[in-house]
Amino acid sequence: MAAAADRVIKRVRGKGRGWVFTPKDFLDLGTRASVDMALSRLAQQGHIRRIGRGLYDYPKVHAKLGALTPDTDTIAKAVASQSGNKISTSGAQTANLMGISNQVPARASYVTSGPSRVKKVAGRTIAFKRSRAPILDNATPDANAVLQLLSYLGKAQLDDEVIQRCADQLNLQDIKALKKAQAAMPGWMSDAVLKISMAHHG
Repeated sequence: MAAAADRVIKRVRGKGRGWVFTPKDFLDLGTRASVDMALSRLAQQGHIRRIGRGLYDYPKVHAKLGALTPDTDTIAKAVASQSGNKISTSGAQTANLMGISNQVPARASYVTSGPSRVKKVAGRTIAFKRSRAPILDNATPDANAVLQLLSYLGKAQLDDEVIQRCADQLNLQDIKALKKAQAAMPGWMSDAVLKISMAHHG
């Protein structure tokens, strides 16, 4: 048991403070039962913190404020890996980040390949909405974010400026990944990907 806990804490420290994780991140180190026991023992000893069912973090510590809440992206990724779903930034959030819309989503929102749900973890409310666009496995977060943006804006709002902004956001690898996935998209979205690749200066 102690050996499992040693191996677990070594990996946690290797990842650094701010990491959010689940027992799945350690299954190469021992059986599920021994990993669960190691995590709960390390949490009791204060080395790590339990922030939700089957979710832990290695908190960043502030001199005055003590242990800080992990950032939303990190929590969302851990929640997704827990259920085996893929996630991406939502179209609404991407539109805001890229300056296409100045509506700020009220709460952290992500799209998921799994069912829609709202999760409260470590005092944060995170909304996961089932994605209408494919979430690509072999693509960067930027490429997936652009797909979600297209889905969110819809065919009618895709003017040349939006196409150009999407093109500016992506690198050549992203464009290749999007073109590879065209068959999985509705026709209008596939056309938009073609326009983005033509507008790209890579």
